[in-house]
Amino acid sequence: MSKIAIFYGPVGGAVNRVADKIKEIIGEDKIEMVAVKDASVTDLEKFDKIIFGLSTVGKDTWDSEFSNNDWGKFLPEIGKTKYTEKTVALFGLGDHVTYAHGFVDHIGLLGKELIKNGANLVGKVSTGGYDFEESEAVIDGEFIGLPLDEDFEPELTEERVTDWVKLLKPKFGF
Repeated sequence: MSKIAIFYGPVGGAVNRVADKIKEIIGEDKIEMVAVKDASVTDLEKFDKIIFGLSTVGKDTWDSEFSNNDWGKFLPEIGKTKYTEKTVALFGLGDHVTYAHGFVDHIGLLGKELIKNGANLVGKVSTGGYDFEESEAVIDGEFIGLPLDEDFEPELTEERVTDWVKLLKPKFGF
């Protein structure tokens, strides 16, 4: 069985903690952690099973050629490979209170780029139980990845991550 890669960023903080939690639930021997700040297209091509984890990244960061954050540097690498033979899932952290009109938009921005490059995304999540106004991450009435709000709903993270990993299990084969 090939390892599952978790590409995450930034290092430290909530995204890193959630990535570590996913690794713990799936099994440390089945996961390879890859910090996006140090990653390239070569790293993406090594894996057939990928989980991407990111924090709120606005469209201005996504579109900026000169962004200084981890994902800003890694985003151009996303479009340099095809994902047709890969199993891909996404999780993202956002703030549903302050950014109710753009809650976890970054999941949608990344997901749409991956879909454009042939990805079949797994791990879609119902919008039920989430309080928000709009999100680029909602396609056909579902989030295309797991949204988490560590600022205002940290008590829900453990259960949401555990349930999501159970959802991924048949698709990722762990």
